[in-house]
Amino acid sequence: MTQMQWRIWMLATAGKFFEGMVVFMTGVALPLIVQEFDLGALEKGVIGAAILFGILVGATTLGGLSDKYGRKKLFIIELVLFVFFLAALTISPSFIFLAIALFGAGLALGCDYPTAHLVISESIPSRTRGRLVLGAFGFQAVGALVGTIIGFLVLYLNPEVEAWRWMYAVAIIPALLVIVGRFFINESPHWLLEQGHMAQAEHELGRLLQRTPQYPHSITLSRHPSAEPEEEGVKSKSPFSKLFKKKHRRATIFASVPWFLQDLGTYGIGIFTPIILTATFGHNTVGDDRNIADLVENTLQSAKHAAFLDVLLIIGMLFAIFLTDVVGRIKLQIIGFIGCAIGLILVAFSQSLSGDSKLLLIFVGFMLFNFMTNLGPNAQTYLIAGEVFPTRIRGIGAGFSASFAKIGAVSTAFLFPILLADIGTATLLYILAGTSLLGAWVTWHYRIETRGVNLDRMG
Repeated sequence: MTQMQWRIWMLATAGKFFEGMVVFMTGVALPLIVQEFDLGALEKGVIGAAILFGILVGATTLGGLSDKYGRKKLFIIELVLFVFFLAALTISPSFIFLAIALFGAGLALGCDYPTAHLVISESIPSRTRGRLVLGAFGFQAVGALVGTIIGFLVLYLNPEVEAWRWMYAVAIIPALLVIVGRFFINESPHWLLEQGHMAQAEHELGRLLQRTPQYPHSITLSRHPSAEPEEEGVKSKSPFSKLFKKKHRRATIFASVPWFLQDLGTYGIGIFTPIILTATFGHNTVGDDRNIADLVENTLQSAKHAAFLDVLLIIGMLFAIFLTDVVGRIKLQIIGFIGCAIGLILVAFSQSLSGDSKLLLIFVGFMLFNFMTNLGPNAQTYLIAGEVFPTRIRGIGAGFSASFAKIGAVSTAFLFPILLADIGTATLLYILAGTSLLGAWVTWHYRIETRGVNLDRMG
């Protein structure tokens, strides 16, 4: 690994860190936002889903542009958009303005889903690709923990309803520094070669592999024929149509459907864990807070418990990083889905108990869910989506998969507070356990193992 390769990797971790930070911080900020803008269940669902809906749209509409305009340009633009909308969040005067700002921040983070993956995976050796891509993705879990802790600290130091604005403001300066750093990386040689820019690809590859002592001393690339038989002589009307042609259909299903089923549980549970824990530990729910002091105390307590559980996200990701290039993506994803289902079933079953048994099952269930989701589907679906498509449609393929997945995330984030009130915690968790088991089956049925495979040979 050269200095440039490590620089690319470090700058790519930032997007996932900010996503985890902002999405999970919203779980801490939500009770305060509800109080300030006097929101009902429907509006609360909109706030929970806005950033995820932005990710859904951004992953395809912006992330897919990296196939046309290059990885580096989108890598920079996405974070500029993120800072702009993050600043808008801190001055939101109304519910509508807040929802738009959250959507805009999600739009930028959605672009990062395919772009960051491709920037890393197209710049490093195949044998370590899984570990390094997941290492970067693991910063989503670090961001989730940091976001929850920041939410706690800001509220502790400033116990006011408007403290949520400072929570989001904390991320602005670090994001600006990352923008500057992204100007000083090279463009993807894979993409340049696919565009026919042979000389520039050789130059950028030379920058990527610059080291002391220098090797190789000279670089000469040869472009392999890549025309697809079904496309010869016919130009596709839309790049999306390529994803559903027979040659790539299996990869599209494999990359998108399990990710969709995974996001149904991960984001709903992640955003609303503080609220579930608040109710479980006997604190007043948001709607029952008698005054601001009660609201702040409840939010602090739920954030503290959620931060403890978020540690398991990091531990699960560490296991995924070390095992993905050894055990393989498929096995880990299936084991993870099954483990998530068991964890959710334990939490659901606990709702019929009381006392210490109930608390024990809730913590064991949530800890198992958080560990297994990052060991398996949350990590592996992201990794797989950036590997199973050929270079010419890798950006649009990974972007579509992320967007399709976020339909699941948006659905649960929006419907979770409504369904919690209508059908209860236990029933909702049993349903999510069923979707996890379905994810394990789909993974096995459409499996494509990419461990150690050269990305130039995909497709």
